[in-house]
Amino acid sequence: MKIIGRFLLLLIVCVGCLPAQSQQAKSVLQLADEYFAGGEYYTAAHLYEQYLNPPKKQKTVSDFPLNIKGRRSLTNNNVSRTDILFKQAESYRLAHYWQDAANSYKMCLEKSAAQYGDALYWHAVCDRSLGNYLAAEESLKQFLSGAGKNNPYKVAAEKELQTIQFIRQQLSRPDSVLVKLQKLDVPNSSVSGAFAPVHMGGAQFLISSTQKDTVVNGANPYNSHLYYANLNEGGMENLIPVSLSKIAPMINQGAAGISIDGNYLYLTQWKKVNGTTVSSIYFARKEGNSWSAPIALPLVNIKGHSSKQPFCSPDGKYLFFSSDRPGGSGKFDIWLAPIKSDGTTGEPVNAGSVINSNDDELAPFYHNNSATLVFASNRWPGMGGYDLFAAKGSETSWNTPENMGHPVNSSRDDIYFFAPEKAGLLSNAIFSSDRGTGCCLETYRISKAPKNKLLAGTIRDCKDHLPVADATIVLKDASGEAITTTTDANGKYAFNLKSPTGNNMALSITKELYNDTLANSHIVNTDETDLLIDKLINEDLCIELTPEKKPEEVLVIKAEDVVTVYFDFDKSILRTEVVNKLDSIYAVMAENIVATIQISGYTDGLGSVEYNKKLSDRRARAVAEYLIQKGIDTSRISFVSFGACCPVEMELINGRDNADGRSRNRRALINIKKD
Repeated sequence: MKIIGRFLLLLIVCVGCLPAQSQQAKSVLQLADEYFAGGEYYTAAHLYEQYLNPPKKQKTVSDFPLNIKGRRSLTNNNVSRTDILFKQAESYRLAHYWQDAANSYKMCLEKSAAQYGDALYWHAVCDRSLGNYLAAEESLKQFLSGAGKNNPYKVAAEKELQTIQFIRQQLSRPDSVLVKLQKLDVPNSSVSGAFAPVHMGGAQFLISSTQKDTVVNGANPYNSHLYYANLNEGGMENLIPVSLSKIAPMINQGAAGISIDGNYLYLTQWKKVNGTTVSSIYFARKEGNSWSAPIALPLVNIKGHSSKQPFCSPDGKYLFFSSDRPGGSGKFDIWLAPIKSDGTTGEPVNAGSVINSNDDELAPFYHNNSATLVFASNRWPGMGGYDLFAAKGSETSWNTPENMGHPVNSSRDDIYFFAPEKAGLLSNAIFSSDRGTGCCLETYRISKAPKNKLLAGTIRDCKDHLPVADATIVLKDASGEAITTTTDANGKYAFNLKSPTGNNMALSITKELYNDTLANSHIVNTDETDLLIDKLINEDLCIELTPEKKPEEVLVIKAEDVVTVYFDFDKSILRTEVVNKLDSIYAVMAENIVATIQISGYTDGLGSVEYNKKLSDRRARAVAEYLIQKGIDTSRISFVSFGACCPVEMELINGRDNADGRSRNRRALINIKKD
């Protein structure tokens, strides 16, 4: 699988890794095998091509960019051409040139399917990587039908079939419509790579890419280096090499991290030893506009093992990294070490078996705003290659990681995630992937629109706790907009929220034969299983039956005990003088925390009985909502609406309309109880 440094193998054929003097007597096939053994797969593939299809005229070696003098034989009659073709296919696959690998495997199968049965499995893997899922599935089934129980690829082929099924599920995800994916335009990224973005502040990032170094002893001249780059809307620009003191030539550097104060740079340095990549984590101190010579972190690096891909937690406490050091769960695990004031670290601890698996876990990133660890892994379930996973938690206590799914992940490698701290995890993130047509890992931006929010709950009878059907509920959201719905037969209701707020939204509940009730929303659970809608579960609310009363008992408030406020004709809007009175009432209730108020609303005698009942309700409700918005808890407020009941002034005198009398009847009475 493609990991750090893989892109070095995908460049134009580079200078050989063997001294020129010893290469003069070697054949093309010998050189190809040695390059293959040394991990230079792309070079090996081209050498195998020279062996399989030599030019009509034998050329000097200087025509091939291995910088070897003299001539040599390009053929070896004792070697099977199909064997070499299979080696070429393997070289292209290990270099992640999937189409070239698929073509070579196919030719092997055409020449001798029985002898090269394993080529059928690898051809299917190439097809899966190329997005040819149906063809890959057919090849895998054909391979399994002929594979014996001891075939080394049998289990892998069965897992590939599961991978294809998982890919199909992911490609049909309904929330894909919420996601916008964009490959960032970075100079030369299609041939040099641009991966592992690290935020330096503002629009500035560190990225890893390649450049051609001075050739030393015939070694591969293309190596990874760190660059400063400015992120803009469409890509990264103004790439400037990071200046590090006393760097040995031909050293690969990349996949870095930066301390929270910007004074320490942590980076991965790696090289190939006997065909195996060995990596270590170094740190450098800020020195003006450059950095000091990198120093290996003593407790993080262990001889004989690799550590790489450092990340500094946003709180500055921990250095996360990936390592195959002893004490882990499998291959590469996520580890974290406390960062000291001098830039060094304490003893690392494993992030735990919930995060780490028997497979590889790489490139950790912690998003403090959402308390989420994002990392890459080739574990199951996955879409192929490395997928990005996310787990909520901290330090060594984590929830089960979840595959971040399509289109964050693809059937190739997806790794090196970054998201700004003051935003949602996927609202404006960038990560690295080789899903494009270029040679290497490149950088992509992804933004996901927030899911819709649904506020749901149940209305119950306060006495018997049974659901109340057909109750009318009015919700005022954060924008102040009122939304109305009705409970179903099970007392359930739901509101589609236009704003993300869930708590402390005002709910008013009305139902015939029940007291009008005001309440604030209080979310007790959130159901996020739906990919398009988050369901916010409100606590159950109850309403009380209105007790039967004798006519003389209807007036629950006496005028001499209350504050009276008046309204304009057919209005429930609070006048300025009303607001002043309510502010005074608020002050009394703020001083006396046990005080409660009872509000009754009235109208004049004009209008129908039904209309006046609703108008008096709006007037009482307007008074209550003003005090609630000021901060008085809803449990301290109750109100009743009486319509045109109980006028305090005569509205007709000797058969003539008494306008002043009517104006005094358009009122709300507020009774304050201090105990």
